[in-house]
Amino acid sequence: MIKITLPDGSVKEFESGASPMDVAKSISEGLARNVISASFNGTTVETETPLTTDGSLVLFTWNDKDGKKAFWHSTSHVLAQALQELYPGVKLSIGPAIENGFYYDVDFGDLKISDADFKAIEDKMLDIARGKFEFTMRSSSKADALDFYKKENNPYKVELIENLEDGTITFCDHSTFTDLCRGGHIPNTGIIKAVKIMSIAGAYWRGDEKNKQLTRVYGISFPKQKDLTDYLELLEEAKRRDHRKLGKELELFAFSQKVGQGLPLWLPKGAALRDRLEQFLRKAQKKAGYEQVVTPHIGQKELYVTSGHYAKYGADSFQPIHTPAEGEEFLLKPMNCPHHCEIYAVKPWSYKDLPKRYAEFGTVYRYEQSGELHGLTRVRGFTQDDAHIFCTPDQLDAEFKNVIDLVLYVFGSLGFENFTAQVSVRDLDNPDKYIGSVENWEKAEQAIINAAKDKGLNYVIESGEAAFYGPKLDFMVKDALGRQWQLGTIQVDYNLPERFDLTYKGSDNELHRPVMIHRAPFGSMERFIAILLEHTAGNFPLWLMPEQAIILSLSEKYENYAKKVLELLENHEIRALIDNRNETIGKKIREAETKKFPYMLIVGEEEEKNGTISVRKHGQEGKGNVTVSIEEFARMVNEEINTTLKTFNVESN
Repeated sequence: MIKITLPDGSVKEFESGASPMDVAKSISEGLARNVISASFNGTTVETETPLTTDGSLVLFTWNDKDGKKAFWHSTSHVLAQALQELYPGVKLSIGPAIENGFYYDVDFGDLKISDADFKAIEDKMLDIARGKFEFTMRSSSKADALDFYKKENNPYKVELIENLEDGTITFCDHSTFTDLCRGGHIPNTGIIKAVKIMSIAGAYWRGDEKNKQLTRVYGISFPKQKDLTDYLELLEEAKRRDHRKLGKELELFAFSQKVGQGLPLWLPKGAALRDRLEQFLRKAQKKAGYEQVVTPHIGQKELYVTSGHYAKYGADSFQPIHTPAEGEEFLLKPMNCPHHCEIYAVKPWSYKDLPKRYAEFGTVYRYEQSGELHGLTRVRGFTQDDAHIFCTPDQLDAEFKNVIDLVLYVFGSLGFENFTAQVSVRDLDNPDKYIGSVENWEKAEQAIINAAKDKGLNYVIESGEAAFYGPKLDFMVKDALGRQWQLGTIQVDYNLPERFDLTYKGSDNELHRPVMIHRAPFGSMERFIAILLEHTAGNFPLWLMPEQAIILSLSEKYENYAKKVLELLENHEIRALIDNRNETIGKKIREAETKKFPYMLIVGEEEEKNGTISVRKHGQEGKGNVTVSIEEFARMVNEEINTTLKTFNVESN
């Protein structure tokens, strides 16, 4: 008998050789119908893999991330079979699951495929899937594996096998198709009910531009046709919400080839939006006891050597700036934290002076590869809402919790309600990735876990996601389309204070090391605004909108009254402008809707006579206008603002 430990801690006994599916059936028939993959002692296995030792078992369904991974990896095998049958002689290379779907890199020789071929590929895949062919794993000797692919004249698989050790090589078979594979499949092809080829692209073999360029075929699959339909509708909505499209339409930002890739230009409306976000956070930070600092855009190379950033990122970042002085090198600032360490080091501190909280909207520069740049979400120059807290070990818990409160305030005021907290810790199997002592890492990780628990956060622990100098608490936010983004991060760092020899005098009159907390609720202004744009579809919270209202006059006769309305709105600190073009009111309304103005204020003869405005709210076509006084409209605006923009209160933890 073997003992199988389940995720809830319960232990069940089975005869040696029992499969994950046998375990699922012992729990419930419903679970057994839905299980499509499993993990045993941390290794992905098939649902029919015999279990012969004691161990921990996790069962996956389509609703689990690992379940989807197995589903999509299995479908990549079906795609490969379909391509071989449709285009005999093609050479397959690799076909992994990715975040959404899968791809397969294929050498089509002289054949060119296009989106006109997608339907035929999809039909062939579904035809194969309907055969309900089981995915079965088998081991192979290195010699046999090499012989198989040499006969197929497939240099890509041969190269892969040559780098594998004998005794570790496995194949997956289904139908008449076989493929070199490590495993991790669904029970059979029949579970695949809907497929879609999404796109094709060029991809160099093994990512090396010196190698041959293959054709990467991207696809996605689902266990229900409705799931595919919903996904495609979601993609269309995502296109409508694309921050690059909205940023252009709303005149927020632009890019220039002359300025350089990945270096955004903020237009007047975008700059005003950024400024409002900055002032919003500055106000809360001031209440929380932060002091504003400003640091240069460059620093001597030695600064980043001391911090460890040069060793980790120097080779892949902008190259050093050489001055006329021999041997003098500067770098574009990749991080703000080394500069803040030097600010702390300007004078000696006592434990009575701590904590010190330094905040800066500091612009940093990192050389992202051109192929990785994407709108505002991946850029080469960006501004972080950085702050660094230097505190005693006894103050760490309270300071960390205060930062959590600040992050939650930011999220609540901007409509990000659906999130989980991720405690990002070391990868214990790769200690060389990190700097600092094991003791300090353990203290820092435990401090974050304790704070997350005490604050009642819904959190998970992710191994290997820590920064190189310390663990962190990342906030993983779901947007309106259900996509997950990492927004806001808090890090505990015992290492930089050591590297910069930072100290304070304790109550024992001895020198001690402060603990450093890194925090950025927005992360970067660029990326945060991009995500906020897509989350809100450009309909920002009213307090943040560049213009909160537009005044539409029915004709030129009412321009003077429109100007009077604008003046009164400005007295109430409501941001508005006038559209006094000689256009029909219908066209003005349509364009105002496109520009996302929250309120359209229509003025004509009746409004001028009564000193009122006719109010139409964005997105409420057909609901009719409301006629109110300027004062009443100002109350409406303030009430709406107060429902989202809460007052930030500093709590004592």
